[in-house]
Amino acid sequence: MSGTTTAAAALRRRAAGAGANRWVVLVVLCVSLLLVAVDATVLHVAVPAVTEDLRPGAIELLWIVDIYPLVCASLLILFGTLGDRVGRRRVLLLGYGLFGLASGLAALAHDPQVLILARALLGVGGAMIMPATLSILRQVFPDRRERALAIGIWSAVAAVGAAVGPLIGGFLLEHFWWGSVFLVNIPLMLISLPVGRLLLPESKGDGKGPWDVVGALLAAAGLFGVVLGVKRLGGGEPVASLLTLVPLVVGVAMLVLFVRRQKRRTYPLVDLGMFARPAFSTSVGCIVLAMLALVGLELIAAQYLQLVLGLSPLETGLRLLPLTFAAMASGLAGARMLRRFGPRRMVCGGFCLTAVAVLVLTAMGGQDNPGVLLFGFVLLGFGLETTLFGAYESMLSEAPPEQAGGAAAIGETSYQLGAGIGIALLGSVMNAAYTPGLSDVAGVPASASTAASHSLGEAYEVAAQLGGSAGLALHHAAREAFVHGLHVTLLVSAGLLLLGAVMALRLPRTMQCEAESVELPKPREVAESRVSA
Repeated sequence: MSGTTTAAAALRRRAAGAGANRWVVLVVLCVSLLLVAVDATVLHVAVPAVTEDLRPGAIELLWIVDIYPLVCASLLILFGTLGDRVGRRRVLLLGYGLFGLASGLAALAHDPQVLILARALLGVGGAMIMPATLSILRQVFPDRRERALAIGIWSAVAAVGAAVGPLIGGFLLEHFWWGSVFLVNIPLMLISLPVGRLLLPESKGDGKGPWDVVGALLAAAGLFGVVLGVKRLGGGEPVASLLTLVPLVVGVAMLVLFVRRQKRRTYPLVDLGMFARPAFSTSVGCIVLAMLALVGLELIAAQYLQLVLGLSPLETGLRLLPLTFAAMASGLAGARMLRRFGPRRMVCGGFCLTAVAVLVLTAMGGQDNPGVLLFGFVLLGFGLETTLFGAYESMLSEAPPEQAGGAAAIGETSYQLGAGIGIALLGSVMNAAYTPGLSDVAGVPASASTAASHSLGEAYEVAAQLGGSAGLALHHAAREAFVHGLHVTLLVSAGLLLLGAVMALRLPRTMQCEAESVELPKPREVAESRVSA
Protein backbone atom coordinates (compact mmCIF):
# COMPACT_ATOMS: atom_id res chain seq x y z
CA MET A 1 0.00 0.00 0.00
CA SER A 2 2.78 2.40 0.85
CA GLY A 3 4.44 1.75 -2.51
CA THR A 4 1.22 2.47 -4.34
CA THR A 5 0.69 5.66 -2.36
CA THR A 6 4.24 6.77 -3.04
CA ALA A 7 3.87 6.14 -6.77
CA ALA A 8 0.58 8.03 -6.85
CA ALA A 9 2.11 10.96 -5.02
CA ALA A 10 5.07 10.95 -7.42
CA LEU A 11 2.79 11.07 -10.42
CA ARG A 12 0.75 13.84 -8.84
CA ARG A 13 3.84 15.92 -8.08
CA ARG A 14 5.19 15.39 -11.57
CA ALA A 15 1.90 16.47 -13.13
CA ALA A 16 1.60 19.58 -11.01
CA GLY A 17 5.26 20.50 -10.92
CA ALA A 18 5.42 20.20 -7.15
CA GLY A 19 8.62 20.44 -5.16
CA ALA A 20 11.61 22.71 -5.53
CA ASN A 21 12.00 21.79 -9.22
CA ARG A 22 9.09 24.03 -10.17
CA TRP A 23 11.24 27.07 -9.40
CA VAL A 24 13.93 25.70 -11.69
CA VAL A 25 11.20 25.30 -14.31
CA LEU A 26 10.32 28.97 -13.78
CA VAL A 27 13.93 29.97 -14.45
CA VAL A 28 13.91 28.02 -17.74
CA LEU A 29 10.61 29.62 -18.76
CA CYS A 30 11.89 33.09 -17.89
CA VAL A 31 14.99 32.58 -20.05
CA SER A 32 12.66 31.61 -22.91
CA LEU A 33 10.60 34.74 -22.43
CA LEU A 34 13.71 36.91 -22.12
CA LEU A 35 14.97 35.78 -25.53
CA VAL A 36 11.66 36.53 -27.23
CA ALA A 37 11.27 39.91 -25.50
CA VAL A 38 14.83 40.96 -26.36
CA ASP A 39 14.45 39.92 -29.99
CA ALA A 40 11.33 42.06 -30.34
CA THR A 41 13.36 45.26 -29.73
CA VAL A 42 17.01 44.42 -30.40
CA LEU A 43 16.74 45.11 -34.14
CA HIS A 44 15.59 48.72 -33.68
CA VAL A 45 19.12 50.06 -33.12
CA ALA A 46 20.52 47.91 -35.95
CA VAL A 47 18.22 49.29 -38.65
CA PRO A 48 20.74 51.93 -39.88
CA ALA A 49 23.49 49.30 -40.18
CA VAL A 50 21.15 46.87 -41.96
CA THR A 51 20.09 49.64 -44.35
CA GLU A 52 23.68 50.53 -45.17
CA ASP A 53 24.74 46.92 -45.76
CA LEU A 54 21.74 45.30 -47.50
CA ARG A 55 20.32 48.40 -49.20
CA PRO A 56 16.65 47.41 -48.76
CA GLY A 57 13.90 49.43 -50.37
CA ALA A 58 11.43 51.35 -48.20
CA ILE A 59 8.86 48.53 -48.35
CA GLU A 60 11.50 45.86 -47.68
CA LEU A 61 12.81 47.78 -44.67
CA LEU A 62 9.27 48.07 -43.32
CA TRP A 63 8.79 44.31 -43.61
CA ILE A 64 12.17 43.60 -42.01
CA VAL A 65 11.06 45.49 -38.90
CA ASP A 66 7.36 44.52 -38.81
CA ILE A 67 7.26 40.92 -40.01
CA TYR A 68 8.40 39.48 -36.67
CA PRO A 69 5.63 40.93 -34.45
CA LEU A 70 3.08 40.50 -37.27
CA VAL A 71 3.71 36.75 -37.71
CA CYS A 72 4.10 36.19 -33.98
CA ALA A 73 0.78 37.83 -33.11
CA SER A 74 -1.02 35.97 -35.92
CA LEU A 75 0.08 32.49 -34.82
CA LEU A 76 -0.30 32.72 -31.03
CA ILE A 77 -3.74 31.08 -30.95
CA LEU A 78 -2.70 28.41 -33.45
CA PHE A 79 0.33 27.27 -31.46
CA GLY A 80 -1.24 27.88 -28.05
CA THR A 81 -4.08 25.50 -28.83
CA LEU A 82 -1.75 23.07 -30.61
CA GLY A 83 0.25 22.85 -27.39
CA ASP A 84 -2.93 21.93 -25.53
CA ARG A 85 -3.38 19.12 -28.04
CA VAL A 86 0.10 17.62 -28.65
CA GLY A 87 1.96 18.80 -25.56
CA ARG A 88 3.07 22.25 -24.44
CA ARG A 89 6.66 21.24 -23.75
CA ARG A 90 6.93 19.69 -27.21
CA VAL A 91 5.77 22.88 -28.90
CA LEU A 92 8.10 24.94 -26.70
CA LEU A 93 11.14 22.82 -27.58
CA LEU A 94 10.29 22.96 -31.28
CA GLY A 95 10.04 26.73 -30.88
CA TYR A 96 13.51 26.79 -29.33
CA GLY A 97 14.96 24.90 -32.27
CA LEU A 98 13.25 27.03 -34.91
CA PHE A 99 14.23 30.22 -33.08
CA GLY A 100 17.88 29.18 -33.08
CA LEU A 101 17.89 28.20 -36.77
CA ALA A 102 16.11 31.40 -37.79
CA SER A 103 18.59 33.46 -35.77
CA GLY A 104 21.49 31.91 -37.68
CA LEU A 105 19.75 32.54 -41.00
CA ALA A 106 19.09 36.19 -40.05
CA ALA A 107 22.69 36.76 -38.94
CA LEU A 108 24.06 35.45 -42.24
CA ALA A 109 21.43 37.07 -44.50
CA HIS A 110 23.03 38.52 -47.64
CA ASP A 111 19.96 40.27 -49.06
CA PRO A 112 16.73 41.83 -47.70
CA GLN A 113 14.51 38.94 -48.84
CA VAL A 114 16.48 36.39 -46.80
CA LEU A 115 16.37 38.64 -43.75
CA ILE A 116 12.59 39.07 -44.11
CA LEU A 117 12.19 35.28 -44.33
CA ALA A 118 14.41 34.78 -41.28
CA ARG A 119 12.48 37.38 -39.28
CA ALA A 120 9.21 35.66 -40.26
CA LEU A 121 10.60 32.33 -39.01
CA LEU A 122 11.65 34.05 -35.79
CA GLY A 123 8.03 35.17 -35.44
CA VAL A 124 6.86 31.56 -35.86
CA GLY A 125 9.34 30.44 -33.19
CA GLY A 126 8.24 33.25 -30.88
CA ALA A 127 4.58 32.28 -31.32
CA MET A 128 5.47 28.72 -30.29
CA ILE A 129 7.42 29.88 -27.22
CA MET A 130 5.30 32.68 -25.74
CA PRO A 131 1.97 30.91 -24.96
CA ALA A 132 3.82 27.73 -23.98
CA THR A 133 5.73 29.52 -21.22
CA LEU A 134 2.54 30.83 -19.60
CA SER A 135 0.58 27.60 -20.02
CA ILE A 136 3.39 25.49 -18.51
CA LEU A 137 3.66 28.01 -15.69
CA ARG A 138 -0.09 27.56 -15.14
CA GLN A 139 0.45 23.81 -14.94
CA VAL A 140 3.46 23.64 -12.60
CA PHE A 141 2.06 26.18 -10.13
CA PRO A 142 -1.42 24.85 -9.24
CA ASP A 143 -1.46 26.84 -5.99
CA ARG A 144 -2.65 30.34 -6.78
CA ARG A 145 -0.42 32.06 -4.21
CA GLU A 146 2.72 30.55 -5.68
CA ARG A 147 1.46 31.09 -9.22
CA ALA A 148 0.96 34.78 -8.49
CA LEU A 149 4.59 35.05 -7.36
CA ALA A 150 5.74 33.14 -10.45
CA ILE A 151 3.74 35.42 -12.77
CA GLY A 152 5.26 38.43 -11.02
CA ILE A 153 8.77 37.16 -11.72
CA TRP A 154 7.75 36.26 -15.28
CA SER A 155 6.36 39.75 -15.94
CA ALA A 156 9.43 41.41 -14.41
CA VAL A 157 11.63 39.43 -16.80
CA ALA A 158 9.44 40.57 -19.71
CA ALA A 159 9.98 44.20 -18.68
CA VAL A 160 13.73 43.64 -18.48
CA GLY A 161 13.84 41.99 -21.90
CA ALA A 162 12.02 44.84 -23.63
CA ALA A 163 14.36 47.39 -22.01
CA VAL A 164 17.71 45.67 -22.51
CA GLY A 165 17.08 44.77 -26.16
CA PRO A 166 18.25 48.15 -27.53
CA LEU A 167 21.12 48.26 -25.01
CA ILE A 168 22.39 44.81 -26.04
CA GLY A 169 21.98 45.73 -29.70
CA GLY A 170 23.92 48.97 -29.22
CA PHE A 171 26.77 47.19 -27.43
CA LEU A 172 27.07 44.49 -30.09
CA LEU A 173 26.97 47.01 -32.93
CA GLU A 174 29.87 48.91 -31.39
CA HIS A 175 32.07 45.79 -31.51
CA PHE A 176 30.66 43.53 -34.25
CA TRP A 177 28.54 43.61 -37.44
CA TRP A 178 24.76 43.88 -37.38
CA GLY A 179 24.24 40.11 -37.64
CA SER A 180 25.63 39.69 -34.13
CA VAL A 181 22.31 40.90 -32.68
CA PHE A 182 20.83 37.61 -33.93
CA LEU A 183 23.78 35.32 -33.26
CA VAL A 184 23.52 35.96 -29.52
CA ASN A 185 20.35 33.84 -29.52
CA ILE A 186 22.05 30.67 -30.73
CA PRO A 187 24.19 29.70 -27.69
CA LEU A 188 21.26 30.43 -25.37
CA MET A 189 18.99 28.20 -27.44
CA LEU A 190 21.63 25.45 -27.50
CA ILE A 191 21.54 25.52 -23.71
CA SER A 192 17.77 25.89 -23.40
CA LEU A 193 16.95 22.89 -25.62
CA PRO A 194 18.62 20.14 -23.54
CA VAL A 195 17.84 21.85 -20.23
CA GLY A 196 14.19 22.29 -21.22
CA ARG A 197 13.93 18.70 -22.38
CA LEU A 198 15.39 17.50 -19.09
CA LEU A 199 13.55 19.74 -16.63
CA LEU A 200 10.28 20.93 -18.14
CA PRO A 201 7.21 18.75 -17.46
CA GLU A 202 4.96 17.75 -20.33
CA SER A 203 1.31 18.73 -20.09
CA LYS A 204 -1.69 18.59 -22.39
CA GLY A 205 -5.38 19.41 -22.43
CA ASP A 206 -8.12 16.80 -22.08
CA GLY A 207 -7.52 15.59 -25.66
CA LYS A 208 -11.21 15.35 -26.52
CA GLY A 209 -12.08 15.59 -30.20
CA PRO A 210 -9.83 16.37 -33.18
CA TRP A 211 -7.72 19.52 -33.39
CA ASP A 212 -9.60 22.08 -35.53
CA VAL A 213 -7.06 22.75 -38.29
CA VAL A 214 -9.46 24.91 -40.31
CA GLY A 215 -10.30 26.98 -37.23
CA ALA A 216 -6.63 27.46 -36.43
CA LEU A 217 -5.92 28.69 -39.97
CA LEU A 218 -8.95 31.02 -39.88
CA ALA A 219 -7.70 32.52 -36.60
CA ALA A 220 -4.18 32.94 -37.98
CA ALA A 221 -5.33 34.56 -41.24
CA GLY A 222 -7.83 36.80 -39.45
CA LEU A 223 -5.30 38.02 -36.90
CA PHE A 224 -2.71 38.59 -39.63
CA GLY A 225 -5.12 40.84 -41.53
CA VAL A 226 -6.25 42.78 -38.44
CA VAL A 227 -2.74 43.28 -37.08
CA LEU A 228 -1.42 44.30 -40.52
CA GLY A 229 -4.23 46.85 -40.94
CA VAL A 230 -3.71 48.25 -37.45
CA LYS A 231 0.04 48.53 -38.01
CA ARG A 232 -0.52 50.46 -41.25
CA LEU A 233 -2.87 52.81 -39.44
CA GLY A 234 -0.22 53.27 -36.76
CA GLY A 235 2.28 54.11 -39.50
CA GLY A 236 0.10 57.01 -40.64
CA GLU A 237 -1.54 55.31 -43.63
CA PRO A 238 -5.08 56.59 -44.43
CA VAL A 239 -8.02 54.38 -43.47
CA ALA A 240 -9.37 54.53 -47.04
CA SER A 241 -6.16 53.04 -48.48
CA LEU A 242 -6.82 49.64 -50.07
CA LEU A 243 -3.66 48.19 -48.50
CA THR A 244 -5.05 49.18 -45.10
CA LEU A 245 -8.79 48.66 -45.56
CA VAL A 246 -8.67 45.28 -47.33
CA PRO A 247 -6.55 43.48 -44.68
CA LEU A 248 -8.76 44.92 -41.92
CA VAL A 249 -12.05 43.90 -43.57
CA VAL A 250 -10.81 40.44 -44.59
CA GLY A 251 -9.23 39.90 -41.17
CA VAL A 252 -12.38 40.86 -39.28
CA ALA A 253 -14.49 38.66 -41.59
CA MET A 254 -12.26 35.65 -40.96
CA LEU A 255 -12.33 36.21 -37.21
CA VAL A 256 -16.15 36.34 -37.35
CA LEU A 257 -16.14 33.03 -39.24
CA PHE A 258 -13.73 31.63 -36.65
CA VAL A 259 -16.03 32.59 -33.77
CA ARG A 260 -19.11 31.16 -35.51
CA ARG A 261 -17.24 27.93 -36.25
CA GLN A 262 -16.12 27.58 -32.63
CA LYS A 263 -19.66 28.04 -31.34
CA ARG A 264 -20.95 25.23 -33.59
CA ARG A 265 -18.26 22.66 -32.81
CA THR A 266 -18.64 20.06 -30.08
CA TYR A 267 -14.94 20.32 -29.28
CA PRO A 268 -13.91 23.87 -30.17
CA LEU A 269 -10.34 25.01 -30.68
CA VAL A 270 -10.85 27.77 -28.11
CA ASP A 271 -13.57 27.55 -25.50
CA LEU A 272 -15.31 30.88 -26.08
CA GLY A 273 -17.33 30.14 -22.98
CA MET A 274 -14.35 31.50 -21.06
CA PHE A 275 -15.41 34.98 -22.18
CA ALA A 276 -18.75 34.46 -20.41
CA ARG A 277 -16.80 34.58 -17.15
CA PRO A 278 -16.64 38.26 -16.13
CA ALA A 279 -13.16 37.91 -14.64
CA PHE A 280 -11.72 36.41 -17.83
CA SER A 281 -13.29 38.82 -20.33
CA THR A 282 -12.57 41.81 -18.09
CA SER A 283 -8.93 40.77 -17.69
CA VAL A 284 -8.50 40.53 -21.46
CA GLY A 285 -10.03 43.99 -21.92
CA CYS A 286 -7.74 45.42 -19.22
CA ILE A 287 -4.67 43.99 -20.95
CA VAL A 288 -5.70 45.64 -24.23
CA LEU A 289 -6.28 49.02 -22.57
CA ALA A 290 -3.06 48.90 -20.55
CA MET A 291 -0.95 48.08 -23.60
CA LEU A 292 -2.80 50.67 -25.64
CA ALA A 293 -1.64 53.34 -23.19
CA LEU A 294 1.89 51.99 -22.65
CA VAL A 295 3.12 51.56 -26.22
CA GLY A 296 1.65 54.78 -27.58
CA LEU A 297 3.04 56.80 -24.68
CA GLU A 298 6.49 55.22 -24.88
CA LEU A 299 6.70 55.98 -28.60
CA ILE A 300 5.66 59.61 -28.16
CA ALA A 301 7.85 60.04 -25.07
CA ALA A 302 10.91 58.80 -26.99
CA GLN A 303 10.22 61.34 -29.75
CA TYR A 304 9.78 64.10 -27.17
CA LEU A 305 13.06 63.29 -25.42
CA GLN A 306 15.07 63.18 -28.65
CA LEU A 307 13.42 65.82 -30.85
CA VAL A 308 12.20 68.37 -28.32
CA LEU A 309 14.80 68.06 -25.57
CA GLY A 310 17.59 67.09 -27.98
CA LEU A 311 18.79 64.02 -26.04
CA SER A 312 20.85 61.32 -27.74
CA PRO A 313 19.40 57.79 -28.20
CA LEU A 314 21.53 56.55 -25.29
CA GLU A 315 20.40 59.43 -23.05
CA THR A 316 16.80 58.72 -24.08
CA GLY A 317 17.17 55.07 -23.11
CA LEU A 318 18.62 56.04 -19.75
CA ARG A 319 15.74 58.46 -19.09
CA LEU A 320 13.26 55.62 -19.76
CA LEU A 321 15.08 53.12 -17.50
CA PRO A 322 13.21 54.24 -14.34
CA LEU A 323 10.00 53.11 -16.03
CA THR A 324 11.51 49.64 -16.50
CA PHE A 325 12.88 49.43 -12.95
CA ALA A 326 9.51 50.48 -11.52
CA ALA A 327 7.80 47.81 -13.64
CA MET A 328 10.24 45.19 -12.32
CA ALA A 329 9.57 46.24 -8.73
CA SER A 330 5.82 46.05 -9.30
CA GLY A 331 6.10 42.58 -10.83
CA LEU A 332 8.12 41.27 -7.89
CA ALA A 333 5.73 42.81 -5.35
CA GLY A 334 2.63 41.83 -7.33
CA ALA A 335 1.87 38.56 -5.52
CA ARG A 336 1.89 40.25 -2.12
CA MET A 337 -0.30 43.11 -3.39
CA LEU A 338 -2.75 40.69 -5.01
CA ARG A 339 -3.18 38.73 -1.77
CA ARG A 340 -3.68 41.90 0.25
CA PHE A 341 -5.88 43.97 -2.06
CA GLY A 342 -7.50 41.40 -4.39
CA PRO A 343 -7.77 41.56 -8.20
CA ARG A 344 -10.41 44.31 -8.31
CA ARG A 345 -8.63 46.88 -6.18
CA MET A 346 -5.22 45.96 -7.59
CA VAL A 347 -6.09 46.37 -11.27
CA CYS A 348 -8.37 49.37 -10.65
CA GLY A 349 -5.68 51.01 -8.50
CA GLY A 350 -3.05 50.30 -11.14
CA PHE A 351 -5.12 52.04 -13.80
CA CYS A 352 -5.73 55.04 -11.51
CA LEU A 353 -2.05 55.30 -10.60
CA THR A 354 -1.14 55.20 -14.28
CA ALA A 355 -3.67 57.93 -15.04
CA VAL A 356 -2.10 60.08 -12.31
CA ALA A 357 1.32 59.44 -13.87
CA VAL A 358 0.04 60.53 -17.27
CA LEU A 359 -1.41 63.73 -15.82
CA VAL A 360 1.92 64.42 -14.07
CA LEU A 361 3.67 64.09 -17.43
CA THR A 362 1.51 66.88 -18.87
CA ALA A 363 3.98 69.17 -17.08
CA MET A 364 6.49 68.28 -19.82
CA GLY A 365 7.14 71.37 -21.91
CA GLY A 366 9.76 72.85 -24.16
CA GLN A 367 12.38 72.81 -21.38
CA ASP A 368 13.92 69.77 -19.71
CA ASN A 369 12.48 68.93 -16.29
CA PRO A 370 14.28 65.76 -15.09
CA GLY A 371 12.44 65.63 -11.75
CA VAL A 372 8.99 65.59 -13.34
CA LEU A 373 10.07 63.01 -15.92
CA LEU A 374 11.59 60.74 -13.27
CA PHE A 375 8.53 60.91 -11.01
CA GLY A 376 6.10 60.45 -13.90
CA PHE A 377 7.98 57.51 -15.44
CA VAL A 378 8.29 55.72 -12.09
CA LEU A 379 4.56 56.08 -11.46
CA LEU A 380 3.83 55.01 -15.04
CA GLY A 381 5.97 51.87 -14.86
CA PHE A 382 4.66 50.80 -11.46
CA GLY A 383 1.02 51.51 -12.30
CA LEU A 384 1.01 49.77 -15.67
CA GLU A 385 2.84 46.68 -14.43
CA THR A 386 0.46 46.45 -11.48
CA THR A 387 -2.44 46.52 -13.92
CA LEU A 388 -0.93 43.95 -16.29
CA PHE A 389 0.09 41.64 -13.46
CA GLY A 390 -3.38 41.59 -11.89
CA ALA A 391 -5.06 41.13 -15.28
CA TYR A 392 -2.79 38.29 -16.43
CA GLU A 393 -3.05 36.47 -13.11
CA SER A 394 -6.85 36.73 -13.04
CA MET A 395 -7.14 35.61 -16.66
CA LEU A 396 -4.97 32.51 -16.15
CA SER A 397 -6.68 31.58 -12.90
CA GLU A 398 -10.13 31.79 -14.51
CA ALA A 399 -9.15 29.53 -17.43
CA PRO A 400 -9.56 25.77 -17.02
CA PRO A 401 -6.18 23.95 -16.82
CA GLU A 402 -6.92 21.99 -20.00
CA GLN A 403 -7.38 25.32 -21.86
CA ALA A 404 -4.20 26.89 -20.47
CA GLY A 405 -2.51 27.15 -23.87
CA GLY A 406 -5.53 28.75 -25.51
CA ALA A 407 -5.97 31.18 -22.61
CA ALA A 408 -2.30 32.16 -22.68
CA ALA A 409 -2.53 32.70 -26.44
CA ILE A 410 -5.59 34.93 -25.99
CA GLY A 411 -3.73 36.96 -23.38
CA GLU A 412 -0.64 37.39 -25.58
CA THR A 413 -2.80 38.21 -28.61
CA SER A 414 -4.67 40.90 -26.66
CA TYR A 415 -1.26 42.24 -25.59
CA GLN A 416 -0.11 42.52 -29.21
CA LEU A 417 -3.40 43.98 -30.44
CA GLY A 418 -3.41 46.53 -27.63
CA ALA A 419 0.09 47.62 -28.59
CA GLY A 420 -0.84 47.99 -32.27
CA ILE A 421 -4.09 49.81 -31.58
CA GLY A 422 -2.29 52.10 -29.12
CA ILE A 423 0.21 53.22 -31.72
CA ALA A 424 -2.57 53.77 -34.28
CA LEU A 425 -5.02 55.53 -31.95
CA LEU A 426 -2.68 57.73 -29.92
CA GLY A 427 -0.62 58.45 -33.04
CA SER A 428 -3.77 59.68 -34.78
CA VAL A 429 -4.69 61.86 -31.80
CA MET A 430 -1.16 63.26 -31.77
CA ASN A 431 -1.25 64.08 -35.48
CA ALA A 432 -4.69 65.68 -35.23
CA ALA A 433 -3.47 67.99 -32.47
CA TYR A 434 -0.05 68.65 -34.05
CA THR A 435 -1.00 69.48 -37.65
CA PRO A 436 -3.12 72.65 -37.10
CA GLY A 437 -0.18 74.37 -35.40
CA LEU A 438 1.71 74.42 -38.72
CA SER A 439 -1.09 75.62 -40.97
CA ASP A 440 -0.31 79.33 -40.81
CA VAL A 441 3.36 80.05 -40.03
CA ALA A 442 4.56 83.46 -41.20
CA GLY A 443 6.83 83.30 -44.24
CA VAL A 444 6.48 79.53 -44.74
CA PRO A 445 5.01 78.30 -48.06
CA ALA A 446 1.95 76.06 -47.93
CA SER A 447 3.87 73.14 -49.50
CA ALA A 448 6.52 73.36 -46.78
CA SER A 449 3.87 73.47 -44.05
CA THR A 450 2.20 70.38 -45.52
CA ALA A 451 5.48 68.47 -45.57
CA ALA A 452 6.29 69.59 -42.02
CA SER A 453 2.90 68.41 -40.74
CA HIS A 454 3.79 64.74 -41.28
CA SER A 455 6.08 64.54 -38.24
CA LEU A 456 8.35 66.64 -36.06
CA GLY A 457 11.44 65.07 -37.62
CA GLU A 458 10.29 66.05 -41.12
CA ALA A 459 9.42 69.54 -39.85
CA TYR A 460 13.01 70.01 -38.67
CA GLU A 461 14.33 68.87 -42.06
CA VAL A 462 12.02 71.25 -43.93
CA ALA A 463 13.01 74.10 -41.57
CA ALA A 464 16.70 73.43 -42.22
CA GLN A 465 16.09 73.51 -45.98
CA LEU A 466 14.17 76.81 -45.74
CA GLY A 467 16.78 78.50 -43.55
CA GLY A 468 16.59 82.12 -42.45
CA SER A 469 13.76 83.56 -40.40
CA ALA A 470 11.17 81.31 -42.10
CA GLY A 471 13.12 78.21 -41.13
CA LEU A 472 13.46 79.38 -37.53
CA ALA A 473 9.75 80.21 -37.36
CA LEU A 474 8.80 76.76 -38.69
CA HIS A 475 11.22 75.04 -36.30
CA HIS A 476 9.75 76.90 -33.32
CA ALA A 477 6.12 76.37 -34.43
CA ALA A 478 6.66 72.63 -34.99
CA ARG A 479 8.25 72.27 -31.57
CA GLU A 480 5.40 74.09 -29.86
CA ALA A 481 2.79 72.16 -31.85
CA PHE A 482 4.38 68.85 -30.87
CA VAL A 483 4.32 69.75 -27.16
CA HIS A 484 0.65 70.77 -27.50
CA GLY A 485 -0.13 67.51 -29.29
CA LEU A 486 1.70 65.60 -26.55
CA HIS A 487 -0.48 67.22 -23.87
CA VAL A 488 -3.69 66.41 -25.76
CA THR A 489 -2.55 62.81 -26.27
CA LEU A 490 -1.74 62.44 -22.58
CA LEU A 491 -5.20 63.69 -21.62
CA VAL A 492 -6.87 61.22 -24.01
CA SER A 493 -4.69 58.44 -22.61
CA ALA A 494 -5.68 59.39 -19.05
CA GLY A 495 -9.33 59.12 -20.05
CA LEU A 496 -8.79 55.65 -21.49
CA LEU A 497 -6.97 54.57 -18.33
CA LEU A 498 -9.86 55.77 -16.16
CA LEU A 499 -12.18 53.78 -18.45
CA GLY A 500 -9.99 50.76 -17.68
CA ALA A 501 -10.35 51.46 -13.95
CA VAL A 502 -14.15 51.38 -14.31
CA MET A 503 -13.90 48.15 -16.33
CA ALA A 504 -11.76 46.56 -13.60
CA LEU A 505 -14.66 46.90 -11.13
CA ARG A 506 -16.05 43.68 -12.67
CA LEU A 507 -13.10 41.67 -11.36
CA PRO A 508 -13.46 39.58 -8.16
CA ARG A 509 -13.03 41.47 -4.92
CA THR A 510 -10.79 38.87 -3.28
CA MET A 511 -8.17 36.41 -4.46
CA GLN A 512 -9.49 32.86 -4.13
CA CYS A 513 -6.47 30.88 -3.00
CA GLU A 514 -7.87 27.42 -2.47
CA ALA A 515 -5.48 24.80 -3.77
CA GLU A 516 -6.69 23.40 -7.05
CA SER A 517 -7.52 19.74 -7.04
CA VAL A 518 -5.20 17.42 -8.90
CA GLU A 519 -6.79 14.26 -10.21
CA LEU A 520 -5.35 11.15 -8.61
CA PRO A 521 -4.01 8.56 -11.05
CA LYS A 522 -6.00 5.43 -11.63
CA PRO A 523 -4.71 2.12 -10.21
CA ARG A 524 -3.68 0.96 -13.66
CA GLU A 525 -1.57 4.10 -14.17
CA VAL A 526 0.06 3.59 -10.76
CA ALA A 527 0.90 -0.03 -11.63
CA GLU A 528 2.38 1.05 -14.96
CA SER A 529 4.46 3.69 -13.25
CA ARG A 530 5.86 1.13 -10.81
CA VAL A 531 6.75 -1.23 -13.66
CA SER A 532 8.44 1.56 -15.64
CA ALA A 533 10.36 2.57 -12.50
